[in-house]
Amino acid sequence: MGFIAFLKTQFIVHLLIGFVFVVSGLIINFIQLCTLVLWPINKQFYRRVNCRLAYSLWSQLVMLLEWWSGTECTLFSDEATVNTFGKEHVIIILNHNFEIDFLCGWTMTERFGVLGSSKVLAKRELLYVPLIGWTWYFLEIVFCKRKWEEDRDTVIEGLKRLSDYPEYMWFLLYCEGTRFTETKHRISMEVAESKGLPKLKYHLLPRTKGFTTAVQCLRGTVSAVYDVTLNFRGNKNPSLLGILYGKKYEADMCVRRFPLEDIPQDEKEAANWLHKLYQEKDALQEMYNQEGIFPGKQFKPPRRPWTLLNFLFWATVLLSPLFTFGFGVFASGSPLLILAFLGLVGAASFGVRRLIGVTEIEKGSSYGNQEFKKKE
Repeated sequence: MGFIAFLKTQFIVHLLIGFVFVVSGLIINFIQLCTLVLWPINKQFYRRVNCRLAYSLWSQLVMLLEWWSGTECTLFSDEATVNTFGKEHVIIILNHNFEIDFLCGWTMTERFGVLGSSKVLAKRELLYVPLIGWTWYFLEIVFCKRKWEEDRDTVIEGLKRLSDYPEYMWFLLYCEGTRFTETKHRISMEVAESKGLPKLKYHLLPRTKGFTTAVQCLRGTVSAVYDVTLNFRGNKNPSLLGILYGKKYEADMCVRRFPLEDIPQDEKEAANWLHKLYQEKDALQEMYNQEGIFPGKQFKPPRRPWTLLNFLFWATVLLSPLFTFGFGVFASGSPLLILAFLGLVGAASFGVRRLIGVTEIEKGSSYGNQEFKKKE
């Protein structure tokens, strides 16, 4: 094991990375709070500023994937589709099977210059999570309780507000509503059988309300839907904790582009279109499991230096005073100060671990275990 590989496994290094992310995130959130005064003066300028502030935070996680772990992301698509990346507003449909599926998506948005302006239809609980939810609030992320009767007006209002967004945005939809587990899959397929829908092997039954509403509200703004099917070579099941330990993975992403005008405007027909899409996604997963490859030409967009430079900037700004302060505490010889400092370190460690826990499948929400039994 080389020295760099050894460093990647050390808890103190993970703690320092977490410290930089958390403290820089709180600083960014405070700056975002100050930018609210810009909204009534120049809404579009407010949005552009917040896109860059969000980039400064999210790119630190992308840096871990690209530079720290060295994970490779390969696209399987056609040249015409790849040439549209970062040049149009789109809706992204991504399977929700892995703890770091969002991070692979962020990597692609970063490489095509739309990380800061990327959007998602997110569960409302995340709004109250420090850094994650707070940053999303200032980015006008659409939050929902996942109860359509209560969400309908909120989601429609949030989507329509994005119709004049000044920067190209990729709006992510997890149409399955929750991460794939065997229990949720079993219940989901029981619902599929009761509704006379074809069963899926690798996906949960897609929930159509969010998709059809997004298509209706963003029609005229969004140019296309990108269907993304993600898998990892070697049947790996990566985690954010694994990325933090420097484990390298190979992600394959099959991307298909569907012009929005090809998607039916009628809600029922659009829902049927989505169900058909998921049957195709299931077939793509089956092909990948059997052949170890997706159809289409392979593309490997080069990683850019900005994520690494951004992290090095924050590390320089924040770690220098931390080391100076820590040295001063231990040099003082005061047991009270030393204990207080160690307590602060312990609290920081707990906070970082809790943030990582948000991504873990086994600690995910129970949404879907019973909700699939209710009508959409």
